[in-house]
Amino acid sequence: MKFDPYPHHRFSRRQLIKYASLSGMGLFLGSCANEASRVSPIFKPLNQQSGNVRALFEPLNQSIEELIFQAKNPAPEYPLSAIEPNALLINSYDITPLIDPNSFKLVIDGAVNNPMQLSMRDIQTLPLTSMVIRHVCVEGWAAIVQWGGIRLYDLAKLVQPKAGARYVYFESADNYYESWDIASALHPQTLLAYQKNGQDLPVENGAPLRLASPIKLGYKQSKWITRVTFTNELFQQRRGYWVEEGYEWFAGL
Repeated sequence: MKFDPYPHHRFSRRQLIKYASLSGMGLFLGSCANEASRVSPIFKPLNQQSGNVRALFEPLNQSIEELIFQAKNPAPEYPLSAIEPNALLINSYDITPLIDPNSFKLVIDGAVNNPMQLSMRDIQTLPLTSMVIRHVCVEGWAAIVQWGGIRLYDLAKLVQPKAGARYVYFESADNYYESWDIASALHPQTLLAYQKNGQDLPVENGAPLRLASPIKLGYKQSKWITRVTFTNELFQQRRGYWVEEGYEWFAGL
């Protein structure tokens, strides 16, 4: 079993140079070029594309940063030896959707300056963050799991949420939906994960992309995510599938 040797990748100066050079090699090209969609094309001609790559390293606007600054301190993480490979139970409210990772596109839109669509190849080219955390279910069980993926915070740097953005909605291929406050969504330990315990994320656990975070109960961690939407308002009639059934909306740990 192989794990990322660098548990928390961050944007170092060396990475900045690396990504700047990759932009000239056509990073992100192709997958979105001919896409007809409701959102703006992500990747533009090369001169504009370089601007998108640079955006990875630019700060968010000040009001968003202030909200993130108020977030909780990092939750505990564990050594690889603490992983409980059989403890994570599989819950879903309906079907298990099968998504072709080769044609999959994650839509990121709403109250952002640069709406995007990202293929799995695009996402896996971005810096990987890996963490071993405790997953806690409202049913009363827990499991220590390694998750690897892209931080929502890093995706936010690409799309640049507008100053009024306060919430993030997540839509899934099985019609599940959830909403988070933006500080929790952009917490440094909130990932869109595509790895579990050092392997590709299994379909039953939410492949190709799912939420993983130690700061929310399990039912907030949507699987099979297809769309991430930043909004200024919390839509009372669509706060979350289980929230509408009476569960707590914030569901923090």
